[in-house]
Amino acid sequence: MVLSDRSTGKPKNNQAGRKSHGERRPRQPLKPGLEARIAATRILSAVVDRKTSLDGMLDSEHGNPAYLPLNEADRGLVKAILQSALRHLPRIDAIIAGMLDNPLPEGARSLHHLLVVAAAQMLYLDVPDHSAVDLAVEQANGDPRSRRFAKLVNAILRRIGREKEDLLAAVDDLPCMPDWFMQRLEAVYGQEHALAIAASQLQPPTIDLTVKSDAAGWAERLGGQVLPTGTVRLDRFRGAITTLEGFEDGVWWVQDAAAAIPAKLFGDLHGKRVADLCAAPGGKTAQLVLAGGDVVAVEQSKSRVKRLESNLARLDLPAETRCVDLLTIGADDSFDAILLDAPCSSTGTTRRHPDVLWTKDAADIAKLAALQEKLLRHAVTLLKPGGRLVFSNCSIDPSEGEEIIDRLLVDFPDLRLLPIVPEDWPGLEAAITPKGEFRTTPAMLAEQGGLDGFYAAIVAKI
Repeated sequence: MVLSDRSTGKPKNNQAGRKSHGERRPRQPLKPGLEARIAATRILSAVVDRKTSLDGMLDSEHGNPAYLPLNEADRGLVKAILQSALRHLPRIDAIIAGMLDNPLPEGARSLHHLLVVAAAQMLYLDVPDHSAVDLAVEQANGDPRSRRFAKLVNAILRRIGREKEDLLAAVDDLPCMPDWFMQRLEAVYGQEHALAIAASQLQPPTIDLTVKSDAAGWAERLGGQVLPTGTVRLDRFRGAITTLEGFEDGVWWVQDAAAAIPAKLFGDLHGKRVADLCAAPGGKTAQLVLAGGDVVAVEQSKSRVKRLESNLARLDLPAETRCVDLLTIGADDSFDAILLDAPCSSTGTTRRHPDVLWTKDAADIAKLAALQEKLLRHAVTLLKPGGRLVFSNCSIDPSEGEEIIDRLLVDFPDLRLLPIVPEDWPGLEAAITPKGEFRTTPAMLAEQGGLDGFYAAIVAKI
């Protein structure tokens, strides 16, 4: 017998009020913006607790599963939240800790990250306080691990909203870097310079372009300035790089001012056979080609070689590319000039990559320094007598720069350091060490927007 619902006259299931076998309640839609906050919290956890690179998780095709379903606006919000949270993490942590009578339980890491994400919006972004608070409480209630702390979340965040200015003033002198790294910086650069480096990473990164020619002309066209390196730095540009004049024609490429220095140290390369041994994404390769070199660009990763070739094609610059481990290149395949911009800890790039200091530690720096030295010791065997090699990286730790070169010169008596002359680099004289090596830090050129930390040295084979 089929029963019918009197109000509709439609057949009525005799299991009314119950879910049939296999049936699930439809999922209630989340509040607008909540998915973005959940994604930001999960990604922050991956960075801080599991030391996962932020760039990979924000990849538009292969990123974090919580990030990929978001629309472009929410993706932009997630990036902004994470950048702010990671840049200011020690200060945010201090503010939250100061509001707790007792530390959060060991198992409450997800709650801590939820609070950091909300606080970053309230303290450093243009997100209305009520929105950040409401969504954080909703997020806490929706997570079984954090549900019992929802009232605490509400209380802490409302207090942050009320006392924002005083709270920020109270932590203003706290360096936004991990203690272990600040100690290393102070030991090398002294306290004043170390604090300046820490402060520099709080500034938004600039957009720098290396142009094929006429830097002054392109600076005028694009609304920028020419730096001492010859780099064109754009002023307050926030749009899509691909829409700028000159992109499609391949007359310039994006490259931090400091990253443009190592290739410039060779000078004229006409008639020279040149190797760029860690070549992707290709900015330095392009510089070497423009300097007149017959360039072989070496990269181990297939995907990075593809990116390298794509960039060179846009720039219409010829170079031989090889997808190979540089350690397998034999001494019979020798070069007049070699650039080894080696993989490193990237501690000089925290303006652009604030996750670096939370995904790396002292052990990582030591491991990467050992790899760099191994690569460098092989690279010098590929250098012809009379040839020059430039060794560089974007670390600001001497164990990944000066100390490696010192050991190399002791063990290879046919090599000598070619000192860089400060007078050849007006405006960057302070970046030349007493021995004649390049050592930029993010605190340099501060009035013009700063630059990445870089090390570079020239060695010649006798």
